[in-house]
Amino acid sequence: MRDGKKASASSTFERRAAAEAWLRRKEAELKKPGGFEKLEGARTGGATLADAIDKYTKTSTKQIGKTKAQVLKAIRSFEIAALPCSAVTSQRLVEFAQELAEGGRQPQTVGSYLSHLSAIFAIAEPAWKMPLDPAEMRAATTVCKNLGLIGKSKKRDRRPTFAEMNKLMAHFEDRWRKGRALPMHKICAFAIFSTRRQEEIVSITWADLEAGRILVRDMKHPGEKEGNDIWVDLPPEAERIVKTMPVENSRIFPYTTDAVSTAFTRACKLLGIEDLHFHDLRHEGVSRLFEMGKTIPQAASVSGHRSWPSLQRYSHLRATGDKWAGWAWLDKIAPPEDVEE
Repeated sequence: MRDGKKASASSTFERRAAAEAWLRRKEAELKKPGGFEKLEGARTGGATLADAIDKYTKTSTKQIGKTKAQVLKAIRSFEIAALPCSAVTSQRLVEFAQELAEGGRQPQTVGSYLSHLSAIFAIAEPAWKMPLDPAEMRAATTVCKNLGLIGKSKKRDRRPTFAEMNKLMAHFEDRWRKGRALPMHKICAFAIFSTRRQEEIVSITWADLEAGRILVRDMKHPGEKEGNDIWVDLPPEAERIVKTMPVENSRIFPYTTDAVSTAFTRACKLLGIEDLHFHDLRHEGVSRLFEMGKTIPQAASVSGHRSWPSLQRYSHLRATGDKWAGWAWLDKIAPPEDVEE
């Protein structure tokens, strides 16, 4: 209280240490000239960063991806979200990045947080008169790069071995036959031979299927988040797997990405398979195409890559033939006779 006026602030934290640091910072701010007025103004109607995040997610006509939505939701739980927009300076943003790093997040993850947040800074002032300054975000990004707080993610070269895939397939088939799980053995094999991403696999419908090809809707692309529908070739091995699926739903694999991801992660942990992600199966599938001697355009017709430079790291592999030819698990889950008319 001061001169009959009241100022208050509150926030929620995952760790006690962060809460105590926030309290000390608030007390220091109140002692500065104009500190009480700034806090009182925020309480009585000044838009906060959290307000801007909410406005962005509610009014954006462009589809917000799952990852971006999760990141923005996570940012709302940090102290910076409670600040008035005018108080979100480059210094505050750098402190936020440091807090993320101290919490164990990798430089590429910290960079992702700031990148998703910068989209709000770009439109908040002209669209909603919320005083978020893009120049402050640009300055913070520069500082964070120089401090090594943000950086590009490292390219993964992890590929599953035969032994690992055989263990996974046996585990998944056993659980499926006991009626306790989705057919992950089919989904994993399909991921390798089709080179499809996890979210694409569970979205493909029977109506998207034609002989030798499928329509992938809203394919992931850096510049296009929706409406990016692309026909891609469907290798015969992947087509064999599709034909074993019952037509009981509009989707070929009627499951959720969370269910697939959770099942794969748990299986790897149970079987002692380290550092293997579901997305590595796509990497394996694309590598297989080049090892079979496919050209970049031929591989892209299956993977859906529209940028050939993104396929260059695969094209340097030596063509050693199809190492998955004769894989017993493919014949077990999709016998060759299943494709005969």
